[in-house]
Amino acid sequence: MGYFRPEIEAIAGYTPGEQPQGGKFIKLNTNENPYPASPKVAEAIRQRLDQGLEKYPDPVGTAFRMRAADVLGVEPDWIMCGNGSDDILTILTRAFVGAGQWLRLPTPSYILYKTLAEIQGADSEEIRFNDDWTLPQSFGTASNHLKLAFLPNPNSPSGTVVPKQQLREIADSLPCPLLIDEAYADFADDNCIDLVRENEKIMVARTLSKSYALAGLRFGFIVAQPQIIEQLMKVKDSYNCDALSLAGALAAIDDQKWVAENKAKVVATRGRMTGRLREMGFTVPDSQSNFVWATRPNVKLKPVYEFLKQNHVLIRYMQYPGIVEGIRISVGTDGQTDVCLDLIEQYFQQNP
Repeated sequence: MGYFRPEIEAIAGYTPGEQPQGGKFIKLNTNENPYPASPKVAEAIRQRLDQGLEKYPDPVGTAFRMRAADVLGVEPDWIMCGNGSDDILTILTRAFVGAGQWLRLPTPSYILYKTLAEIQGADSEEIRFNDDWTLPQSFGTASNHLKLAFLPNPNSPSGTVVPKQQLREIADSLPCPLLIDEAYADFADDNCIDLVRENEKIMVARTLSKSYALAGLRFGFIVAQPQIIEQLMKVKDSYNCDALSLAGALAAIDDQKWVAENKAKVVATRGRMTGRLREMGFTVPDSQSNFVWATRPNVKLKPVYEFLKQNHVLIRYMQYPGIVEGIRISVGTDGQTDVCLDLIEQYFQQNP
């Protein structure tokens, strides 16, 4: 065709998880929250609709930034809103990484990171996790061409975390900013907001898709020191968050009681799921997220994924070069989780 930049024609593009449009499925494949969002969200959106949509929204989401600042213990000018955390990742890549420069990321992790580098015409330097999902010290190695590093914490697909002291050491040794992608941090025992206060190079991205049950709303944000936010504001779209998402996001983050109750349910189910999978012979790392990563050496797992799909349960089958294949299963309701686990047990009874 010849119309597009060579970088665009060369890339495969990001492939999201299956989103079935017909039939009734139990969806445990894209780490969505199994419970409805806080009822305050729908009420806030209805009220905003009543006000009309003929005017542009607040371009910087002032009300959300003020409330989120209270929740997180920072100032509002430490926060920038985005159309989902993917928008934040795109803004960062555009802001920091030029054509021919390097973006560092761990692997296996979120595959969008590599796609963003390719779109930018940049090189992505992948540092492989150790077999036990610890991060090699080489992730913090300095390089003249390195302009940005992405690090999901907790990581997907493993659900594991890099200790905060190691993150401090990595940020100190890197010659560039470090974005800690905390999409799942609300399900973890700790988070890295305090590291942002310690080091100008450390930034944290958050999303409302997971712990706030708002994957369909598309809202995320970044926490960074104000001099960083000031420059990022130049790169974002003028009105990157619409009036309805801003209203819903404000109501969601204002209802911290709902978030705490939701976390407790998800964490309890996650623990039960982990135990049953281990009883079936799976190796399952301790997860700090709303999913688990299960492997079974010398056992083919794609047939398990296919058996579940035939029975209208979707999970994620993943195979990475040089790494044992595995299945990633999102935490559902107790009922959804039991259906999934019972089917897995049934499969192995039929295929010993």
